[in-house]
Amino acid sequence: MPMATFVGRDSEMAALQAELDRTRRTGGGRFVWMRGRRRVGKSRLVQEFCDRSQARYCFYQAPRRPHAEALADFVETAAHSTLAAAETFESVTYDSWPAALRAAARGATASDPAVVVIDELPYLTELDPGFAADLQKAWDRTLERSPVLLVCVGSDVRMMEDLVGERSPLHGRPTRELRIAPLSPAAVAAITAAPGAADAIDRYLIVGGFPLLAASWPRSAGLRDFLEEALADDQTPFATTALRIIASEFERELQAARVIEAIGHGETAYSRIQSRSGVKGNTLTDALAVLIEAKRLVAKKLPYSVPPGKTAAKYTVIDPYLRFWLRFVGPHMAELSRGRPDLVVDRIIRGWSAYRGRAVEPVVREAVERLLADAALSGRLGGVRHVGSWWRRDHSVEVDLVGGDAPEPTRIGFIGSIKWHESEPFAASDMRELASNRDRVPGAAEAKLVAVSRTAVKGGVATDAAFGPADLLAAW
Repeated sequence: MPMATFVGRDSEMAALQAELDRTRRTGGGRFVWMRGRRRVGKSRLVQEFCDRSQARYCFYQAPRRPHAEALADFVETAAHSTLAAAETFESVTYDSWPAALRAAARGATASDPAVVVIDELPYLTELDPGFAADLQKAWDRTLERSPVLLVCVGSDVRMMEDLVGERSPLHGRPTRELRIAPLSPAAVAAITAAPGAADAIDRYLIVGGFPLLAASWPRSAGLRDFLEEALADDQTPFATTALRIIASEFERELQAARVIEAIGHGETAYSRIQSRSGVKGNTLTDALAVLIEAKRLVAKKLPYSVPPGKTAAKYTVIDPYLRFWLRFVGPHMAELSRGRPDLVVDRIIRGWSAYRGRAVEPVVREAVERLLADAALSGRLGGVRHVGSWWRRDHSVEVDLVGGDAPEPTRIGFIGSIKWHESEPFAASDMRELASNRDRVPGAAEAKLVAVSRTAVKGGVATDAAFGPADLLAAW
């Protein structure tokens, strides 16, 4: 993978290097616990770190197999690694994880430490419930006092959190926990060499924070050129990445898969999701809980106001790429399979403007919330630090931006409107509509007015603050 894909990963690389440096200084073990959603580049990041560090290492890709087979696979991997103890694994059989991990530390010294990586660790615990206790035993008895950097990586975020929770044998053992987030819009802008901030945000709405997909955007390509290459057939990375995510995340959660397909199509209300997915009652409630709490692929939002709304929840797919794929690609994979990508691309181009106007809203809200860390800006907009949105139960009135003082606000500082048109600026009529909504949003009667536009705010339109693409991108 090109080095460009490591834009935006400097802090994570530095954190890994700091742990290895600590091992070299003290001669004791360090334990990194790394989690993040699938396909965000965790494995590639750790591999790149191993290569750059020039330390002896063993990179073990855990299989979803029973104890004996998984352990045998680790022994074989260690035998072909660069560990000082690699040769000993060629002639010895190990019947327990503690014994095998203890052997991996042999020969390591403070000046020549060992890096042991266990990737996709949750796969081991699925079929071997005792693995966490075995790993704890190996750490407590050997690795903690050895010049070893142990790096455990997992894509099942909820399971990775539970495995170091209070009730787990591994609680308190990691010396560093790292969450590898998807790449930011600014990182995607750099990787894709976007010609401007507006184009960068548009590209982020398509490839999301996935390094492999961002790196696949040709430097001089526009939207259609990219799509024609990215969707040339049903086996391109852009076509298959979402399929692999869905297959791995929902292997045993078929109802949740149907529900996220409905949400990805654009259904945000509970009743509409129920109608489109065919999943009803408690089954739908459970499926949504899986998507929101366990998989963290869907966000549930309530109207943001004073007092906060308690009903009319909206459900949206969090990841921009997955949302785009579920809307435009997934339902039409058959067309790619039969050699008609032109139908898929044309459909995207026709629907892009309308889709983009909605898809950009959560990106804008996060960007404005980040910008509010600037005390001067926050003070100018009522001293608030959080951004949500508000809507009537029947969706007859919606306000894109609502700035408040807390996740459940007691005070509203501003309301705002997003106009993400290709060439049409934020106009006086848009401002009049926004001003009229101050009396509709509970608690916003004195709120300041904010405009966000992809192009510009028309001359003569007075706002308390205005943001364009460059302002938003600078938030990252």
